[in-house]
Amino acid sequence: MKKKLLLNLFIIFFSTNVFAALDITISQGKVEPTPIAITNFYGENEVISKNGKILRDIISKNLTNSGLFYTVDDSLYIQKGNLVEKVPRFEDWKIINAQFLLSADIKKIDNAYSVRLRLYDVLAGQEIKAVKMSIPNINLLRRLGHKISDLVYERITGESGYFDTRIVYISEVGPLKERVKRLAIMDQDGHPDSHQYLTNGKNLVLTPRFAPNNQIITYMEYEENMPRVYIYNLKTGIREIVGDFPGMTFAPRFSPDSQSIVMSFSDPKTANTEVYLMNLNTRIVKRLTNDPGIDTSPSFSPDGKKIVFNSDRGGYPQLYTMDSDGSNIKRISRGKGVYGNPVWSPRGDQIAFTKLTQGAFHIGIMNTIGLNERVIVKDFSLESPAWSPNGRYLIFYRQQKSREDGTGGETSIHFIDITGFNERLIPTPRDGSDPSWSPLL
Repeated sequence: MKKKLLLNLFIIFFSTNVFAALDITISQGKVEPTPIAITNFYGENEVISKNGKILRDIISKNLTNSGLFYTVDDSLYIQKGNLVEKVPRFEDWKIINAQFLLSADIKKIDNAYSVRLRLYDVLAGQEIKAVKMSIPNINLLRRLGHKISDLVYERITGESGYFDTRIVYISEVGPLKERVKRLAIMDQDGHPDSHQYLTNGKNLVLTPRFAPNNQIITYMEYEENMPRVYIYNLKTGIREIVGDFPGMTFAPRFSPDSQSIVMSFSDPKTANTEVYLMNLNTRIVKRLTNDPGIDTSPSFSPDGKKIVFNSDRGGYPQLYTMDSDGSNIKRISRGKGVYGNPVWSPRGDQIAFTKLTQGAFHIGIMNTIGLNERVIVKDFSLESPAWSPNGRYLIFYRQQKSREDGTGGETSIHFIDITGFNERLIPTPRDGSDPSWSPLL
C-alpha cells in the first residue's frame, strides 16, 4: 500500500483537573452504555460545517459501536452555540441525562484542517480534556474522527482505544468449490471508503496476521500448489517471500517484537506437523515441538515468554502452552469438545479459542492456565477469533450452512464484546473471513 496515512497531531493545551475514569468490569456481565452529548462541530461556513458533521457522525458511531456509550439525541440539547469558547451550563446537560459532553469547532487554514475539542464531565461540572488536532488535508478526515474517538474513549474509560485501527481479512467470492480469495483491508468500522484489495485473486491466500507493533502482515499464498509465507509492508506496499516450506504450512504469526514468526508445517516424509520458529533477520528455523501428534496454530503471549498452541497428542485436539523455546509443555483446556484457533490476548490475561461440541461451534475465552472458561458466542460455524489491540473485543467470522445445490455457505465478519454482548456485523463488499486486527496506527 503506497498511500501513506499520515496524521499531524498537535496538542496545545490540557486540562489539569483530577478525574477518575469509569470503573468498568470487562470479564462478564453486560455494561450499561454511558450517555454522552456531542455538539455540532462548528465551522465558519457551510462547507466546513458539513465536514464537522461528518466528524461528529464518525465519533458518535464509534463510541456507540463500542457498547460503552450512547449519544444523546441532539434534538434534546438545550444549550446551543459553540461551547469551545464558553463554559457549558452543566444543569442544561444534566436535565437531558448526559454524563459527558464533547464540544468542538473546526477551521480550515489553506488545505489543512484544525479542530479544537473540549470534553466535560457533566456530573462533576468540570472540564477533563482540552486538545487541538490538525490534519494536512481533507482526505484524512475519517482518520481524524477515529483519533478523536480514541481520545474520548481513553479519557473516560482509562483504557486505550481501538478506533484508529484496521482489519485485514480474506475477501471471498464465487461458488463454494471455486472460491476466489483475495487479501483485503479495511478500517475497523468497515466503512466502504476504507476497503482496499491487496492481492489480485489469481492465487489462493490464507491466514493473514498483523504484526503486534507495526503495520506489517504475514500470510500464506499458494502459487502452483506451492505454499509460501509472505511478509507484506502496508506502508511501502513491498512484499517479500519468507520462505518455501516442505509439505503443508499453517497459520504463521508474529512474535511480540515482530522479529520472528511462529508457524506449523508438516514433514513430507512423515506427514507429521510440528511448531517452528523462524528468525526473520537470519531466516534460521528452529523446531519447537516434537511429538507424533499434530501440533498447530501457535500464538505468542504478549511478553514473548509463552506460546499457546493446538495439539491432538492427547487423543483429540486440545490447547497447550509451552515456553518460547519449546520446553515446559502443559495442557490447559479441560472441557469437552474439540479445541482450536487459540489466540493470546494483548493484555496477557486471557486466551480466545474455538471449540466444536454438541454439533455447534463456540468461541470462548479462558485464563492462561485454562480456568474460568466462558463461551462468548455459539453458532453453526465460527472461526478465527482475533483480539482488538486493547483486549476488550473480539472479531471472528461466521459461515452459513451450504445448500444442496452447492450454493450458500456465505461468510461474514463480526465484532463482539468479551462479555458476550454487543455483537454486530462488520460490513464487507463481498464475503469476508479470517480477520486479523491491527495495532493502533
